[in-house]
Parts: sequence; structure tokens; C-alpha cells
Amino acid sequence: MIPGTDEYGVEVAVGDADVDALLAVGPDDVEAADALTFARNVFVPLTTACRYTCTYCTYYDPPGAASLMSPEEVREVCERGADAGCTEALFTFGDDPDDRYTEIHAQLDEWGYDSIHAYLRRACEIALDAGLLPHANPGDQTRDQMELVADLNASMGTMLETTAEVRAHGGPRAKSPGQRLRTIETAGELSVPFTTGILVGIGEDRRDRAESLLAIADLHERHGHVQEVIVQPVSPNERWTDPGPALDIMRETTAMARHALPEEVSVQSPPNLAPVRDLLDCGVDDLGGVSPVTDDHVNPDYAWPELRELEAIAADAGVPLHERLPVYQRFLDEPGWVSERVRAELAADTAAGARYRAVLD
Repeated sequence: MIPGTDEYGVEVAVGDADVDALLAVGPDDVEAADALTFARNVFVPLTTACRYTCTYCTYYDPPGAASLMSPEEVREVCERGADAGCTEALFTFGDDPDDRYTEIHAQLDEWGYDSIHAYLRRACEIALDAGLLPHANPGDQTRDQMELVADLNASMGTMLETTAEVRAHGGPRAKSPGQRLRTIETAGELSVPFTTGILVGIGEDRRDRAESLLAIADLHERHGHVQEVIVQPVSPNERWTDPGPALDIMRETTAMARHALPEEVSVQSPPNLAPVRDLLDCGVDDLGGVSPVTDDHVNPDYAWPELRELEAIAADAGVPLHERLPVYQRFLDEPGWVSERVRAELAADTAAGARYRAVLD
């Protein structure tokens, strides 16, 4: 049984036989995609406070050192992104700050917000007004928290990372796979287009990776809400000195992702972190969000490639490269997935609306 599923009331149908079958899949069992996509975004690191202390993560800051972007700072970053032709505001921050972060909570209170999610809602409004579509990635969320911000987001996301209990998540505030799965299922119940993924090389094994991918596929089968799954290698940094996973592990895992997921769910390989050229024949069809304006604040040691590098990757593979919005086209074609507010922004007679429609065309 996946740890935490009973505690968080989530059922995932992943049997041993299913895992065994997926472990038999390799790169020769999948096909390369006939096109690659990417999104043009800005990273908005709303807060570096996080209730977790994962040993591979350089993003979080301890209490007393954590930052919280002001509304003015959010607006400035979003306006720069819109001016540079971006369509997505990727809101990143650590999971809901716990009671240790007294300064963060005091600042939120001073600004008139009783939680980080209440402030996230304001930040999403700022992004929309500035001409970007929000994609918020706040980690674990309750139903009430997600409902509070979902209507202002074109899509949302949370990395599952792994269904295994690993030492990298250890300590008194360890992540629970059950809680992550509960968040992914909540998005499906609320009809929120959703991005998730797994993190490779943090102490899990082959069986754990297969189980994680099948758990995501099972939740998507019930709700149809997963738009892409990221297969991301852990990257060495000042807190994590172990080498990243070997190429053969990444190739096997990427192929398993493509095989486990239905065709409509994209498999993403982040080009600043993964050896994308060596993974394209394993079923990768998306290169994720890249920014011409901001750093990858989650992985600051690994710079985004420029657009011409993405074009070169696609050219080497002999396939076209297409820009996309943070919400995939199929969710725009069906009613009930995207809020009226977001649809209004897409149809608006504004520079932002024209930029969104140009990408869709």
C-alpha cells in the first residue's frame, strides 16, 4: 500500500502485476513524438517559506530568512514577462508555511491576508491584469485551498515526486505520498487541468518509479485532468551532492511514463535539467515552460536554454516545435474545465488576448 493513502482517504488501483508489466517496458517499446511543445513563462517565486526540508531542495529558506514577494514585485515581474511575449505566470513557492514562519504570517496579516492561498489569489489577479495566465504550483493543498484559487488559474500543478517513503523527505515534517496523491485527486474532482510528475534519483527504486507513474495514470483515468507528467532527474546542488540518475535510468523511466499514460497526456522533459536529446526517442513530447525573463528559481544553478536551443533540439529530432499555453488545447475545447474568467482573458480584445490567440492558432 502506498504510504499515507489511508490517512488522506485516497484509493489508487496499482497492483503488483501492473508494476511488473510496466517494469518490462523499455525505450524500444515506445515511439518518438511527431512534434515538441513548450510554453513561454515567467517564474514568480511567491515565497521561499516551506513546511518541508527536503534534502535535495535549495528553494526553501529557513524561518527568519524566507522571502515573500510584495504585490508590486509580482506585478513588475509579470509585466516584464508580458512585454517579452510570455503567456504564463508560474507561481512557485514552498508548501503552506507552518507556524515556524512567524515573519511570513505577520507580513501576510499586515497586508490583509489570512493565508498564503488568500494571497496567491491576489497574485493571480495581478498576473491576469498584467497579461499572463496563472499556473500555480503550491504543493499540497486541501480542497478549500484549491477552490479558493482555481478559477483564476488556467491550470495548476503539484509534483507527486514518488510514492515511496525516502530519506530525502525524512524528518518531523516529511512529505506524505498519500497527501500528494490526495492533492492530485482533488484537482480532478474540481476539474482543474493539472500538471504533475516524478523526481528521479532521490532514493526511490525502479519499482517505486513504476508505481508512481501508474498511480498518476489511475487518477487521470478517473478524472481526465492530467495534462502532462514531468520526468525530472534530481540535480546536484549545494544541498544535494549525489550525482543525478544515470542516462539508462532516465531513458527507462521516460519510456515507462509514455507507456503508462494515455496518448493525450504529455510526457515532459525539462531541457535545463535532463539530457533531452537522448530521451526524445523515449516518448518525450513537451519541453515544459522556459523563461526569457526569469531564472529557474527551483534550480538556480541550471539556466534555461534560449528559444534557439529548443529549436535546435526539435530540428535534430526532425520534428516541428510549437509554442503552447499553460493550459492544453483539449481543455479549452471542452466545457467545464476552464473558468469563465480565464476564457474571458483568452477572448479579450487586448494585447494579451491577441498574444494568447496567436499561440492557439
